[in-house]
Amino acid sequence: MAYEISEYYKKHKGEAQWQDGEYTCTRTTMWSGPGCHNGCGVVYYTKNGKVEKIEGDPYNPFNLGKLCMRCINYVEAADSNDRLKWPLKRVGERGENKWERISWDEAYDIIVEKVNGIKKDYGPESIVCMEGTGRNVIWQVPYLCYAAFGSPNFTLGFLSGESCSMPRLVTEAVTEGEFTFGDYSAHFPDRYENPNWKLPEVILLWGQNAIISNPDSSLGHWIVECMKRGSKLIVVDPMLTWLAAKADIWLRVRPGTDAALAMAMNDVIIKEDLYDHAFVEKWCHGFDDFAERVATMPPERAAEICWIPKDTIVEAARLYGKAERGAGTWGVSVDMAQCGISAAQAINALWAICGNLDKPGGQSIIRYAFDQGLAYDYGIEILPPEVTAKRIGMDLPLKQFGFGATAHSDTLLKVIEAGGVPYPIKMFWFQSTNPIANMGAEAPRLYKAIKTADFNVVVDMFMTPTAVAFADLVLPCAMSSERWSQRNWWMPTASIRKVASYYEAKSDEQLILELGKRFSPELFPWKDDKEWIDWIISDQTSKMGMTFDELCDVVCQYEDFEYYKYEKGMLRPDGKPGFNTPTGKVELKLSLFEAWGLDPLPWYQEPPESPYSTPELHKKYPLVLTTGHRSWEFFHSEHRQLKLNREFHPDPMIKMNPETAAKFGVKEGDWVWVENYRGRFKQKVKYEMLHPGVVNAEHGWWFPEKEAAEPSLYGVFDSNCNNLTTMCQNGPTGYGAPYKNQLCTVYKVTEENSKIMPTEQVTRLGGFNYVQK
Repeated sequence: MAYEISEYYKKHKGEAQWQDGEYTCTRTTMWSGPGCHNGCGVVYYTKNGKVEKIEGDPYNPFNLGKLCMRCINYVEAADSNDRLKWPLKRVGERGENKWERISWDEAYDIIVEKVNGIKKDYGPESIVCMEGTGRNVIWQVPYLCYAAFGSPNFTLGFLSGESCSMPRLVTEAVTEGEFTFGDYSAHFPDRYENPNWKLPEVILLWGQNAIISNPDSSLGHWIVECMKRGSKLIVVDPMLTWLAAKADIWLRVRPGTDAALAMAMNDVIIKEDLYDHAFVEKWCHGFDDFAERVATMPPERAAEICWIPKDTIVEAARLYGKAERGAGTWGVSVDMAQCGISAAQAINALWAICGNLDKPGGQSIIRYAFDQGLAYDYGIEILPPEVTAKRIGMDLPLKQFGFGATAHSDTLLKVIEAGGVPYPIKMFWFQSTNPIANMGAEAPRLYKAIKTADFNVVVDMFMTPTAVAFADLVLPCAMSSERWSQRNWWMPTASIRKVASYYEAKSDEQLILELGKRFSPELFPWKDDKEWIDWIISDQTSKMGMTFDELCDVVCQYEDFEYYKYEKGMLRPDGKPGFNTPTGKVELKLSLFEAWGLDPLPWYQEPPESPYSTPELHKKYPLVLTTGHRSWEFFHSEHRQLKLNREFHPDPMIKMNPETAAKFGVKEGDWVWVENYRGRFKQKVKYEMLHPGVVNAEHGWWFPEKEAAEPSLYGVFDSNCNNLTTMCQNGPTGYGAPYKNQLCTVYKVTEENSKIMPTEQVTRLGGFNYVQK
């Protein structure tokens, strides 16, 4: 390994635990919470049952000792006196923040009584379970929903259009029948030294600020390492990020136009004969129709749509098309447009027609290590077919045919607003999600909708705006160092070892298991959370040949990885060479979409509100608003309680070009109102090299230092960019939503125009009273 490892850690190489004076040192994985997408290797230094220090484990192949700020400051989070310590029962009205301490048994008794009552009176489908992103929670809450409550309605925190990974994953599933991953050597425990791996000649980083966001079980450091070794870089991003500044080509795309850009790059590569003829002829389906379709988006047209010079688009296409090995990484920006599926289809085609699929240094076809696939559908088979058929959104084509294992959030909102048609929603279970602060679009609309439920439970680590506004019970959740667990997201399978505890907080697995036993003991037969995890390791990950204790001792385990699996018969159920699609090939023209009556080829459509689709609206709101980019200090709506993180990042910031700021009469550091016809919020101006017609607002902001009770509600709507976004504007598949491409205007905050703050407007004055379109 080409990294300098200290003598201290060399001395303890291979040890799972050791004693260092008064400290017990434990090597394990930090899968959060607080939240994150990754399982980084850490060493906990504990004393008297508390974590007092944390360091990156230099021997963990995933992160090679590197940690982000949030992980380094984990001790402040774990020790915070603001954490939830025991179960709480609401004693005042919702929103008053009045609670009484109860025992876990009392909490479970209340939940059992309420759930059984709702099931008897309305059916189990009237119960909705939600979780957020990050943390190691992915399969636990779905299992509670299906196995304990008997409801088919598990979904993601009112995430409009399921527009986080799901559009990309679904597109890959129908295109090549597999998932793909830029090859930065992450499949190998010896990483960059592995003899089978080759350095990508070029990396295409699309809509992702990788070194801050580190999403989907990947690390931005991997890209930086490849750059240091010689990889060229193309960055598609509206903002001049650090990576964009270091890139060979920066494509400053107008938010929401990624599909047009990807189609144009395909067009250039095909017309200039830069594609891999051998791969296309042998392994691709529908190439001629695909070429004809992308030819409708020549770079000249894309340049006008995307606000990128034509020559820059051509230059980027040539750089990627001529490379012997091209790796690609894409982010949530692809999903967050009405034509998110189409954008994913066109980007995916770039990888395919250039012959980069599953070659070293290209786009690896990746599966979960040891075939462990626990995800959102864990336990769904328990439900009778007639109950599963009641899942909200099952009329959408991809969900009808099994692509997408969640209820559809936008349809759920419509069901509530329609007064409960076809059936009422009576209960929400929120675990690791804070929808009105973060995940859900059109937050004020959600506030009204959730208030209609009869009974709500929130499981979290801190009191949140969602808990204060809606919860009848709040249950304290353990942090990463306080739980036994495991996680498998691509490679490797990683263990999480419990080394500490905090008052009465329980892990997600522990509380779900204890509660599940009260409903269906036969479906929750395990003695405790550790036995449940051990069963998962032995039953779902049997190829690994380890017990959970053994996995904890080695921390993580890699499966052997092979390239060119489609040539070796490793992808299709029948063992023949090819891809797991109806044609056995990579489908540039999607036969399943064709069969379902959907357009089988990439297409571009202007965002529903844009300078070109709604020119009159653009006159009033002349800026394109993009939202949701990540920061060093926070993971979505988390970490706002932490002194150190807030010291680095005290206020919400809206980025804009200095030219734009001057035009609107504001300057860096000014607080501005950001407004469209759906509402407004305020953030502080920060200069960035954005297009003058684009501004970029932060998401997830609430203020734990403010009064919890309504009408304050931690100021959750005051700086909330989701006052301006919208639900129920999805693409034809139900996937994709315009989180990142709205219109707005800005003006300076004054005392005169700030007499009524947005949170009071929403919680006490009925909202912004706009007409929904």
